[in-house]
Amino acid sequence: MTALGALIRRDIKIALRIGGGALIGVLFFFTVVVLMPFAVGPDLALLTRLGPAILWLGALLSSLLTLDRLFTADHDDGSLDLIVMSRTPLELACAAKALAHWLAAGLPLVIATPVLGLLLNLDATATGAVALTLLAGTPALTFIGMIGAALAVTMHRGGLLLAVLVLPLSIPVLIFGVAASQAAIVGPLPFGAPFSILCALSLVSFVIGPFAAATSLRNGLD
Repeated sequence: MTALGALIRRDIKIALRIGGGALIGVLFFFTVVVLMPFAVGPDLALLTRLGPAILWLGALLSSLLTLDRLFTADHDDGSLDLIVMSRTPLELACAAKALAHWLAAGLPLVIATPVLGLLLNLDATATGAVALTLLAGTPALTFIGMIGAALAVTMHRGGLLLAVLVLPLSIPVLIFGVAASQAAIVGPLPFGAPFSILCALSLVSFVIGPFAAATSLRNGLD
């Protein structure tokens, strides 16, 4: 547990440094949300109706933008080989790195949602619903993306491969995240059903993601 805690602290410090990638995701999220009103136009009712989908789509693309750094930096400086050969199970190390990535790059997206919701003409209830669904769903984006990052780390043009692999797997998270947000705002479906499925997707990805990523790293680094 001491080794895993040190790994989490190390990855968070690296991600928060200038050029570490965490702030890039937040800036990209902000840029997407700011540009959408210019694309949609001055129709505030339409902007309110599309607001949850815009926030979720921005969060998905922002998460994808920073995932390529999950293993690439460790592979470039050789520390990934040490992680693979250490006595700590590789599955736990992958889970720790994904958790650190979410704390540094995913959680700030949730925190920024109430502010960005104002730009989309969302009231406090709507913004709170979107932030709650992002809090439940962004871990799934991180742990699903970790699988693609592990597959792409030893390949050329890994960023393109990462997008091709992760985007289709992230569609269910996007669907139920937006559905839960819309249910909380306008109904008529109950909020609990899509939100429960969203939480289940995060739990399933938390279980499957580290094992799939560890297997990919072992095969790719052999």
